[in-house]
Amino acid sequence: MFKINCLNPIADVGLKNFTDRYQITADINEADGVLVRSASMHEMELPENLLAVARAGAGVNNIPLDKCAEKGIVVFNTPGANANGVKELVIAGMLLAARDVVGGIEWVKDSKDNADIAKAAEKEKKNFAGTEIMGKTLGVIGLGAIGVKVANAAVSLGMEVYGYDPYLSVNAAWNLSRSVKHVLNVDDIYAECDYITIHVPLMDSTKGMINAVSIAKMKEGVVILNFARDLLANEKDVLEGLASGKIARYVSDFPNPTTAGQKGCIVIPHLGASTEESEDNCAVMAVDEIKDYLENGNIRNSVNYPACDMGICSKPGRIAIFHKNIANMISQFTSIFGAEGYNISDMTNKSRGDVAYTLLDVESAVSADTVEKLEKINGVFRVRIVK
Repeated sequence: MFKINCLNPIADVGLKNFTDRYQITADINEADGVLVRSASMHEMELPENLLAVARAGAGVNNIPLDKCAEKGIVVFNTPGANANGVKELVIAGMLLAARDVVGGIEWVKDSKDNADIAKAAEKEKKNFAGTEIMGKTLGVIGLGAIGVKVANAAVSLGMEVYGYDPYLSVNAAWNLSRSVKHVLNVDDIYAECDYITIHVPLMDSTKGMINAVSIAKMKEGVVILNFARDLLANEKDVLEGLASGKIARYVSDFPNPTTAGQKGCIVIPHLGASTEESEDNCAVMAVDEIKDYLENGNIRNSVNYPACDMGICSKPGRIAIFHKNIANMISQFTSIFGAEGYNISDMTNKSRGDVAYTLLDVESAVSADTVEKLEKINGVFRVRIVK
């Protein structure tokens, strides 16, 4: 029986995929797996029996990835599950920036008691006039699941689209419209585009990438959209750009005291992935990932361990070893199995940065004594009997 703790409400459409081998528990200290959305885990004491954390969403800033890796806790996310919801809001953000729809709606609300509101609207509407996005140039920084969808949608709306991603995956390249101009220097985005939207993860190398230096390279009257992470932009520099007229609008999905209510800022209350469909998709994907790992040891969409898939376990024994990515680890594992008389029928070893994951199928159940010997090898974080 596997026990699962939910740190946030998780859509029932995902939870119902758990079989009778699983039990939902309110006590994280007895959990084998954790499902989480936005709850912060950085200050939590992670129980020794915890095997996996699945984030029902893409961002994992709320999870201590290195700490989990050192404990042999696999952290999953759900890339692409909420991509369409975010894409649609980005398109809405562009339209809101192009035409002052919000200002017009507020004027109507303020004029609700005016008996001649229709006549007055004909005089006032010029104050909310804008431009069309068709024919304008959009720069998409980051061509992952969301960025590709935004780029393709913008092409369909008649925009000229530039895309920048130095780590463009083969899958993303296949899905990207041929009409998108893939540029190799982000400065081309800054110099050429009327609208710029950011879809990159928050890392040391991307934090504050929209700043005074990059803004100076942009066109006059540029519109910047940030539906990825607020810290990707130095928002004080953005406000200065708005004040000078260099930036026409800043659209953000991350409300904070710096931008909330500021002139030129359209700030949305973090609605990007907040659709019923997105939450359902993320829940289903997170549950499927954690089930496959707990039952078979397979790793798919992990952010701290390498991908590994040996299918459904059909052998008498399967064992997973979490360890440092250093030389001579495999030979030490196989030596112990050989000395103990185990026949290894299949094995895979994958690495990711400083950590590695080895999954082995054996022709008989693995004893606790063998596990103890493996755990004593220098560089091993954790040994788990999958079956």
